[in-house]
Amino acid sequence: MEARDILKRIDHTCLKAFCTWEDIAKLCEEAIKYETASVCIPPCYVARVKEVYGDELKICTVIGFPLGYQTTAVKLAETRDALDNGADEIDMVINITDVKNGDMAKVEREITDLKHECGNNILKVIVETCYLTEDEKKALCQAVTNAGADYIKTSTGFGTGGATKADVLLFKYHIGDAVKIKAAGGINTREDMETLIDAGADRLGSSKGVSVLAKE
Repeated sequence: MEARDILKRIDHTCLKAFCTWEDIAKLCEEAIKYETASVCIPPCYVARVKEVYGDELKICTVIGFPLGYQTTAVKLAETRDALDNGADEIDMVINITDVKNGDMAKVEREITDLKHECGNNILKVIVETCYLTEDEKKALCQAVTNAGADYIKTSTGFGTGGATKADVLLFKYHIGDAVKIKAAGGINTREDMETLIDAGADRLGSSKGVSVLAKE
């Protein structure tokens, strides 16, 4: 697989709590240079990135991040604000407490509400696989499909584990035809990237992908 083909699948990411504007600007310059799918940045930087870079890149940001237990009303307000500020793509975190309480209908309603708010903008649903049982992962594939989201995403990168080949394969088998897969968390090598793409990931969330592939 050519490096440029992998780069086109990467959401070039900087979500650390202490990331500076210098960090974000560097991220954006690299995303433009290497033609990544997007930059994935904190909501507080969306408006500034849009102002400085305009349509030179796609802006992705995170909602309900990283734990997901904000109320739906709060997530909707976050989403509306992000889109108004210029975000092109939204990565939301589900409320894992609802999953553990067995209330999958509530999870599905929340995803549906956020997708309605996003309209034609891409919505990726972070399910944080490291906290889930096999049955919960399968149930979430169904919920994400029913809700009309564009992607199911493995991880925030802030949990106890990240993307695995096994989870991508499980998603591929259980999601609907219209749903794509984003793998994120702990993707540090070219081998990691190729393994996850071969398993079925359409997007990769990575802070290190560009630095790894730029060396080639």
